[in-house]
Amino acid sequence: MRAAQPRSRQQTLALRRQLVGSSCKLFFSNDPVKIVKAKGQYMYDENGRQYLDCINNVAHVGHCHPDIVKAAHEQNQLLNTNSRYLHDNLVDYAERLSKTLPEKLCIFYFLNSGSEANDLALRLARQYTKHEDVIVLDHAYHGHLTSLIDISPYKFRNLEGQKEWVHVAPVPDTYRGLYREDHEDAVTAYADEVKNTIERAHKRGRKIAAFFVESLPSVGGQIIPPAGYFQKVAEHVHKAGGIFIADEIQVGFGRVGKHFWAFQLQGEDFIPDIVTMGKPIGNGHPLACVATTKEIAEAFAATGVEYFNTFGGNPVSCAIGLAVLDVIEKEHLQAHATEVGNFLMKILKEQQIKHPIIGDVRGCGLFIGVDLIKDQAERTPATAEAEDLITRLKERYILLSTDGPGRNVLKFKPPMCFSMEDAKFVVETIDKILTDMEKECLNQ
Repeated sequence: MRAAQPRSRQQTLALRRQLVGSSCKLFFSNDPVKIVKAKGQYMYDENGRQYLDCINNVAHVGHCHPDIVKAAHEQNQLLNTNSRYLHDNLVDYAERLSKTLPEKLCIFYFLNSGSEANDLALRLARQYTKHEDVIVLDHAYHGHLTSLIDISPYKFRNLEGQKEWVHVAPVPDTYRGLYREDHEDAVTAYADEVKNTIERAHKRGRKIAAFFVESLPSVGGQIIPPAGYFQKVAEHVHKAGGIFIADEIQVGFGRVGKHFWAFQLQGEDFIPDIVTMGKPIGNGHPLACVATTKEIAEAFAATGVEYFNTFGGNPVSCAIGLAVLDVIEKEHLQAHATEVGNFLMKILKEQQIKHPIIGDVRGCGLFIGVDLIKDQAERTPATAEAEDLITRLKERYILLSTDGPGRNVLKFKPPMCFSMEDAKFVVETIDKILTDMEKECLNQ
């Protein structure tokens, strides 16, 4: 039963601490924000204060977009059931998605979360190749199911450790990775690391099922793999009898601006064998998808075991998915992501010249990372300073967070309606805060 009177923030916090597992973390845990409403790129607390949301890539076309709300409401009034019945929404949605992808990615499975999608991708890969092992990038995160924790160094290094069937390759990070911006051929060097990983696995009698990678590693620090890397890696993986899985759960659906899918940044000659989708696909509604080839789908079906997902591909979810695609197209959000993202990158790079703590600004469209460092020579992560900065931003009603193994990379993944004015406001505020921090440091 709902409380008759709205609870205070402290009452809600006390109940959460009492009833919800402590491993479920809050943003700004020392002084969490209570959010009661959101619209577009803005969120509102219980006192009506407006916060600019720079991190909610799930609310892809904007919080509570009226077209999405309408699509859900109208379909909910008609029917919501499972996919064992014929329904046009399911096939209409699959057809619309197919038009955004390379022709060979023409078979679709619908699910409820990115974790479910990545788990299915793993099953598909193993059934098709008859191999077990998986290569992932260091610091990767692919979901919270047991199968995915096992292929997420970001998680398993703090748990039971690395399984014998998991192989970890270096992140193709040209700023702080093994091969940097001054390397003569970082693309080949990083791809050769995958080749070497495969060879070491083969010497141990292991066989590779898949190379599993975020098209743009997010938890790893908002990394932009150099163009051509995926092609070279795919060549090595295919030669070993494995397949290439592109995890688009964080970065798909036009976020990178110039392309609908982030893997397309690698070039027209690259096509993954499986693509997984989640988060922005439903604008906050639980929806996910796996796209693959006929050959892989047929190998999966050959087991004779049905794949059934109770809520996957239900009429309401598909209506919402269709509405998201409509809004992206109608509001020209891909072009908008390019325009605003380019402007945001430009003014952040201007701050990089002014503030030595900004070591690198990287990104594409509205997926941008700002790498904060303690020193230019060693590029030591400025972890404490990054935490201080996002706390001070929150006090000025801007929601931003950090990522990367050093928790020192400011991550920008806002709703796609994020504007030029929003970008300017955030960067001006960051400039003021960094200036204050520099003065405080000098006075110590």
